[in-house]
This record gives sequence, structure tokens and C-alpha cells, in this order.
Amino acid sequence: MDLSVKTRSQTELVDITAEVRRAVAGTGVREGLCLVTVPHTTAGVTINEAADPSVAADILMVLNQMVPWQAGYRHREGNSPAHVKSTLVGVSQTVAIANGDLVLGTWQGIFFCEFDGPRSRQVHVRVLEGRFR
Repeated sequence: MDLSVKTRSQTELVDITAEVRRAVAGTGVREGLCLVTVPHTTAGVTINEAADPSVAADILMVLNQMVPWQAGYRHREGNSPAHVKSTLVGVSQTVAIANGDLVLGTWQGIFFCEFDGPRSRQVHVRVLEGRFR
């Protein structure tokens, strides 16, 4: 299943946990793995605390400090910082499925990470059925 995400800011973390959970439930798979991947070079996906929105804001603050927009980059398109942030965060996450649901900690959520927005983006969700030991 593919999810569509519309971002509103240049950098933004969008909680997509509920949409991924619905995608998993729609497959009927009770046990397996869920792969969440982003087919973009200026975006990413991460798992972190979803209960307190200030955590996502802090993550973006630190990434923006680590990789500033103005730093003499050579890429002519002007979005090198977004490419670097995508590389740091990564473009995929794998989550176990048990009893038909994602195995996430109490506070964990899955976030689409926008680093070159605002844009319309895609997130691929693939479910693998099976017992993995």
C-alpha cells in the first residue's frame, strides 16, 4: 500500500503511525514484518516519541543546527542540506507485527521526515507475513 503525505513546511515530521496501522490491518496479516520506506532523496522515515510533539520539534531543531541551509554546498539545485538529512535519518524502517498490529513501544510513533518541503510525497508500506525467529 502507498500512503500520500502533503507537507506544509521546509522541514517537518509528520506522524503516519495511524495510517501505517490501517495499512497493516487491511492486509489481515497477524504476524510478520512491516517495511515502511520513502522513495525520496530529500525525505526520510524514523521512529521516535509521538506522545509529546516537542520531541519532533527538538529533533528538527538539532538536525537544522547540524546541517544548516547556508554552508557553501556545491549541489546546484540548492537542497543539499535535505539530501544530507535524509542520509542521516534513513529512508526505511522495519517494524514487527504481532496479533495483527505494529509492535511499537508505548510512546513510539512512525514519522515521515520532510527535509525539502512543502511537497506531496509517497510512503510505501509493505507487509511480509510469517514467523521470524
